[in-house]
Amino acid sequence: MSANISTQSPFLRTSRSFPLEAQPLAVEISKSYVDIANFVNARTIGVYATNVPTITGNQWFISGANPRNVSLRQAYTFTAAGNIPHGINFINVVAFVQIYGSFTDGTNWYPLPYVDVVAANNQINLKVTPTNIVITAGAGSPPTITSGIVVLEWIGNT
Repeated sequence: MSANISTQSPFLRTSRSFPLEAQPLAVEISKSYVDIANFVNARTIGVYATNVPTITGNQWFISGANPRNVSLRQAYTFTAAGNIPHGINFINVVAFVQIYGSFTDGTNWYPLPYVDVVAANNQINLKVTPTNIVITAGAGSPPTITSGIVVLEWIGNT
């Protein structure tokens, strides 16, 4: 088995033998608790909050002082193209690892960014600036945005 932490998966065995004597039992229970805590903390957390960044549980193995980096995620709602203030301090961002979303015109749902295969000026762009999430509709006839969600996931340096 590889000792490389990035190839290990959080697997928790389903049975364990516990000794009857108090001291060895205490040691085994402590080991059990550490295993459970480590494996629970190594899973992806499915919380997409709109009011506060949430730790995702995703681990990123990138170069730098900390070989294992966790990411933060926050969701933002919108009802039209334009600027959405995100409130993220770019000084604390190592990298954005996911920027995605979707929107509806009231009938159909589309991904963000939206790519029109017929006319480039019908596309809808998505980018993140130091202060805003910017959604820009092309000058042609892109779908009308009536509501949508953008999700940002980033690695912080703190």
